[in-house]
Amino acid sequence: MKQSFNTMGIDVGSNFIKLVLMDYSDKPKLVDKQTEKIRKRNPTQVADEMIQTMLTKHKLKYEDIAYLASTGEGDLVKRKRGHFYGMTTHAKGANFFFPDARTVVDMGALYVRAVKISGDARVEDYKMTGQCASGSGQFVENISRYLGLSIEEVGEVSLSAKNPEISSGICAVLAETDVINMVSRGITTPDIIKGIHLSIANRIIKLMSSLKGESPIILTGGMALNKGMLQAIEEQLKETGKKFEIKTHPDAGYAGAIGAALWGGFRHIKLKEKKAVAA
Repeated sequence: MKQSFNTMGIDVGSNFIKLVLMDYSDKPKLVDKQTEKIRKRNPTQVADEMIQTMLTKHKLKYEDIAYLASTGEGDLVKRKRGHFYGMTTHAKGANFFFPDARTVVDMGALYVRAVKISGDARVEDYKMTGQCASGSGQFVENISRYLGLSIEEVGEVSLSAKNPEISSGICAVLAETDVINMVSRGITTPDIIKGIHLSIANRIIKLMSSLKGESPIILTGGMALNKGMLQAIEEQLKETGKKFEIKTHPDAGYAGAIGAALWGGFRHIKLKEKKAVAA
């Protein structure tokens, strides 16, 4: 493929919106990236402003973008040309980071998904946590807020734990009650956070085992950059005797947006080919 053009991918999550600009060619490149926390704003307006800011920054017009693809809550994006499911975009994003990827664990705000993929980033099988939120990034953020921490501080705090106490609650409500009881008993904040990380890590390992995941296993999503979570996964792997090779990437939080931009470029080429045949 000798042609080169620009694509955009936008991943609308429950708390954050991620946007990337890609140079799509035989060797696609990440040109730029942007994240915005939604807070109490209108997600549709935030997404539109992010797109316009990215275009203006690179002196581009909307018409200069060959394909704008969404993922996540893509219905909230007005100017998209197409939408791709989260599993397919995270698979493609993980493949972009590590072409040898065979299993992807999307550690999202609302759930965790383990996805088995082919060499060309096609989804072959998947497993995901139930609807209970105690194994999600949102749960970690809620607990960190209760403990007076920002989500950015959680990973580092977890690393200083001495005697982590794992929550016994299976659902988020019971787990949160456990945390309140731990605070009243004087359990330190690092030990509480580390215990939560270990609990989630155990769920992730069970998902990978149930899926019969193959190494290397690529972690994507916001929690993939949480140092404390990564340490907990490694510790749980040693304890269970599972021999999975775990990898992550500095841009792991943008995997969905990157995957959307890449699939958008692929679809753009296919549409051009169809038009050429029809002509």
